[in-house]
Amino acid sequence: MEIIDPFIDRLTQTQETPPVGIMLACLAAAGAMVLYTPVWRWSRGLVTIAHEGGHALMAVLMRRRLTGIRLHADTSGLTFSRGKPTGFGAAMTLLAGYIAPAAIGLGAAALTGAGYIVALLWVTLVLLAVMLVFIRNWYGALALLVVGAGVFAATWYGNAIVQTVAAYLGAWLLLLGSVKPVLELGARRRRGRSSGASDADQLAGITPLPAGAWIFFFSVLTIAAAAWGTWMLLPVEEWTWLSAA
Repeated sequence: MEIIDPFIDRLTQTQETPPVGIMLACLAAAGAMVLYTPVWRWSRGLVTIAHEGGHALMAVLMRRRLTGIRLHADTSGLTFSRGKPTGFGAAMTLLAGYIAPAAIGLGAAALTGAGYIVALLWVTLVLLAVMLVFIRNWYGALALLVVGAGVFAATWYGNAIVQTVAAYLGAWLLLLGSVKPVLELGARRRRGRSSGASDADQLAGITPLPAGAWIFFFSVLTIAAAAWGTWMLLPVEEWTWLSAA
């Protein structure tokens, strides 16, 4: 108990809301990481981790047998599960991929906005560790270890400012980064370059809705999540303060 109690106290402690300048700097940095193509090629890997993690978690919730996850250097990924190839469980497992980064980003925004930044960083570490168990390729394991090492360094060695920046930047990167892959998927489909193997195409194969409808659904959800998450990370009183200035 002498060890556990201080740890629990640290997890449940809250940090003060940072200055608006730090918030906006994190938002700008996350926006640059998503919009600037050379950087996006790297930062998209974090979105892919959340995407495949969403497939994996939903597969378990749908009582499918999760057999492995692969993350690739081109920022693509694959999640393998065994179960009925059609039906509600299969559809929900496919559906979770593009929604997961937005959902995780919303959760991160809620915890960050409430000041539970240390708790958020530790929860992230636990999720990465669980995901690592199911990784089936060396690059995927390396990617998770690198991300996990960065989160651990911020959690264990970083001061309050470092932890705050990590939390705000990570939340916004997932929120904004969840939108771009969906828009890219829609753009490829309009140009006739879709491989036919995307989550939307697979959903079209087992549901009455066409792939375009699923892409529209993903777009609405991710854009709404990005807006809502930004609202939580930049509370209304902060917007009022900015407009008054």
